[in-house]
Amino acid sequence: MRPGILVQHGALPQRATDAVRCDVTGIIGFIPPPWPEGATAGDFFTMELRRTEELEGHRYADLVDATSRRAVAAFFENGGDTCVLFGVCLPEGDAVSAEPDGPLGPLLHHLRCEDDIALLACPALAWSRVDVARDGTVRTTADPVIDLLLAHCRQMTNRFLVIDAPRGLHGAHLRRWTAALRARNLDDRAFGALYYPWLQAGDEVLPPSGSVCGIYARTESEHGVHGVTWPPANQRIAAVTHTEVPLEWEEAGELGDAAINPIVVQPGRGVVIWGARTLSSDPRWVHINSRRAVGLIAEQLRRDNEWAVFEVNDPTLWKVVERDVLVRLDQFWDAGLIAGPRSRAEYSVQCDGGTNPASVRERGELNVSILLRPVGTIERIHIDLRLGAGRS
Repeated sequence: MRPGILVQHGALPQRATDAVRCDVTGIIGFIPPPWPEGATAGDFFTMELRRTEELEGHRYADLVDATSRRAVAAFFENGGDTCVLFGVCLPEGDAVSAEPDGPLGPLLHHLRCEDDIALLACPALAWSRVDVARDGTVRTTADPVIDLLLAHCRQMTNRFLVIDAPRGLHGAHLRRWTAALRARNLDDRAFGALYYPWLQAGDEVLPPSGSVCGIYARTESEHGVHGVTWPPANQRIAAVTHTEVPLEWEEAGELGDAAINPIVVQPGRGVVIWGARTLSSDPRWVHINSRRAVGLIAEQLRRDNEWAVFEVNDPTLWKVVERDVLVRLDQFWDAGLIAGPRSRAEYSVQCDGGTNPASVRERGELNVSILLRPVGTIERIHIDLRLGAGRS
């Protein structure tokens, strides 16, 4: 080879990307005073757990409230794989402050850096005080924190909040409280789901969120890496004997219509989750698996395209990004996350001069337009059974 400069054209380098998990669960627990020496309100610690025994042997386990510890056990009893328990130092009192600089602020700041946590629960909130006003308005001291966690899940895109019905709320009061919760969180309510009633293991009574998160995780692991395609419903809850309040089928239907996922007892099967609805009333986001599938897709595309930040914003980059995104969506369609009878029938990608005019480029932005229809859920099957001699 002669001395000089050799110019060689080759393919773009392969970009390794992390596959998004949707089964890792974060459980927020509370540490009441007295706290360890030197601790102040808002301080927290984390425990990443793979089995219940790891919690039982942890030196800080007994500091966390009993409800949260029980939820961790219920998570693993129902097939969960990885749980992160957060213990937050909270001052005495009924209400938990939801102010940005309150005791939950440092934990939420930390959670924004935890990409892999896709499910969130705070079972201790279910014990908060319930107030029923003379005009019928129902509030709990946990309402501001639930609102804060729903907003956090929306900001994170691929995070979903599992909510317990407050202790002692039933019937019309529960539906009224749920309606108010939905009305306060119009933009965030698709990122959470509510479950009722509480569960019992013999005489022990426990909120359902720990068991439900375990079933979310188990459903995903049973169906592979993209298990969020399947709704976490029509699933038996393990390690419980019955529900605190038995539901008739008509009651379960009314709860479902109110965006409350009922838990029922079925003869021969045991305790079963019989709902797969978010808190949203938007038809696009009514079903848990639709919302979570889109969250997974958005998070995976974000990770896939981080490499493009600070690249030259020109048509060559647009073509590469558009191609990469389309290939990833092809994989999602093949895995069943996107609807459509054939590939690219229900999704499309555009990244060109139309989405990136001069005004956008001058702001240092790259816009990619994606249209897709996520997988849906069957809630009812109608069988038309007719008796007769034959076809008419």
